[in-house]
Amino acid sequence: MTKQLIIRSLNYFILSTIFLVGCKSNEVKKIVGREQYSIPDSLYKTLAIDTVTKCQLANAITLTGKVTANDDNVVKVYPMVSGNVQDIKVVLGDYVNAGQILAVIKSSEMAGYSNDLVNAESNLRIAAKNLDKVKDLYKSGLASLTDSLSAEITLQQGKSELNRVNRVLKINGGNTQGEYVIKAPISGFIVEKFVTNNMTIRADNSTNLFTISDLKNVWVMANVYESSIDKVHLGDEVNVTTLSYPDRTFTGKVDKVFNVLDPTNKVMKLRIILSNTDYALKPEMFTSVTVFNKENKTAICISAKALIFDHSQYFVLVCDSKRHVSITPVQPISTLGDKAYIQSGITQGQQIVASQALLIYDQANN
Repeated sequence: MTKQLIIRSLNYFILSTIFLVGCKSNEVKKIVGREQYSIPDSLYKTLAIDTVTKCQLANAITLTGKVTANDDNVVKVYPMVSGNVQDIKVVLGDYVNAGQILAVIKSSEMAGYSNDLVNAESNLRIAAKNLDKVKDLYKSGLASLTDSLSAEITLQQGKSELNRVNRVLKINGGNTQGEYVIKAPISGFIVEKFVTNNMTIRADNSTNLFTISDLKNVWVMANVYESSIDKVHLGDEVNVTTLSYPDRTFTGKVDKVFNVLDPTNKVMKLRIILSNTDYALKPEMFTSVTVFNKENKTAICISAKALIFDHSQYFVLVCDSKRHVSITPVQPISTLGDKAYIQSGITQGQQIVASQALLIYDQANN
């Protein structure tokens, strides 16, 4: 008895499936088999009519990523001397110009360099006067040639010492008031700040005081999982979107493929360099990265706006010279951005409706 019920249930399921498939097939046939619909002149003038073409087939993969500063345009500012920080003039996020003062350090080392300068200048003046005196004595026969040569050597040593002290002082800012003035080495934004007023710092500390980055171009570092490594290549075109600008797409190319996997999360990194002249992209922003990989194949391609999905089938509206449209089923391969790649259903050179397609489709069915 149980076996007979199972057989009846299976028969009922098979018949129901055949009936549903037949109904859907009939619905599609009815849609396609309707008489051609003529587009009114007023509506036709507002439509976009595209020509079916062939183009290079492309695949795409979507990755997660993050905006980072371009390391080639980043400068970390370290203290050259020890001392006490005074008068910080910038905060995190400020834009600074090259040479602009960032802060001042009161430093005993700078006072020492100033003292060395005074001593070197004094010794040089003494050596110059001593040489003049020895030359006069030599002319009078009261000093030897050796004494004269020794005085000249002392003068040269004094000049050399003064040059050395000036160079050291210049390296350390050139201030003779016992202060080290921290200046911006490049123009850009303060992206890191690890110093406050009255903080005591040491020159041998490995922590930088400021980090300045020119954000006119930035890097996007994308994560590629092992299963997708063979789908990305150097030079692939890339579209980048962010949560902050959902309607804006940043375009670029894969600039570098880091051919190692991160041991923690098992991903490979891709680098994309993007122009950022309006500073819209900011470090640490999360991004969605679409990488396009063009294949050595061609396919029929149309505007993605021309596709209509109804009754589990895709359609397009083929338009002839008399403004008649016919509903034509197509089989898409894939859709990337504003393009749809078609396997069958239409041929190159046909005209199709590429705007307000759903509106016309409904009117044609009614």
